[in-house]
Amino acid sequence: MENFDFKDREQILGLIDRADDNQETLDLISHFNVLKRQRKPMFLDKSDFENILKWKLRNQFGRQLNLRQLNTDEIIQKITKLVFEIEHPSIDYETALKVKILTSIKGVEIPIASAILTLTNPDKYAVIDFRVWRQLFDIKKSYYTMTDYLKYLGVIKELSIKYDLKLQQIDMAIWQYDIEQNR
Repeated sequence: MENFDFKDREQILGLIDRADDNQETLDLISHFNVLKRQRKPMFLDKSDFENILKWKLRNQFGRQLNLRQLNTDEIIQKITKLVFEIEHPSIDYETALKVKILTSIKGVEIPIASAILTLTNPDKYAVIDFRVWRQLFDIKKSYYTMTDYLKYLGVIKELSIKYDLKLQQIDMAIWQYDIEQNR
């Protein structure tokens, strides 16, 4: 692990509570948990996909809108169904497959793919983001490779195990920490 760490679990929980999108995140995770019980096999429809994009992109939601309009409900459903069905003993290989398949959707790169995986499986994934990357690796970065994402997940996972929290919670706490440090 790199040099970043928290003081204690309470600091993490406080950061999560202060995050401006904590409730929206919890609502989306809850929504997708309901869908996982209702949809067998699990898939996202275009509305679910757009909600994830709104959450992840915020005020940049309009970016690549024309490109994303090429995505039909049927394409999103088929691709996400495949992604959610993939299982492999190697979590890194499984993650790489899922991300690569998700990036076949127009307008989806690794950060959006990571958001889809995180909101539908917060125990296993975290959203790659420049803020968290900056705190973990002390480098400004805005483009990520699969190697970067797997490295990122590895560090988040170590913190997740240390503090007995979901990867998504660790990710959100570091994100909020960066906001507070860089105001």
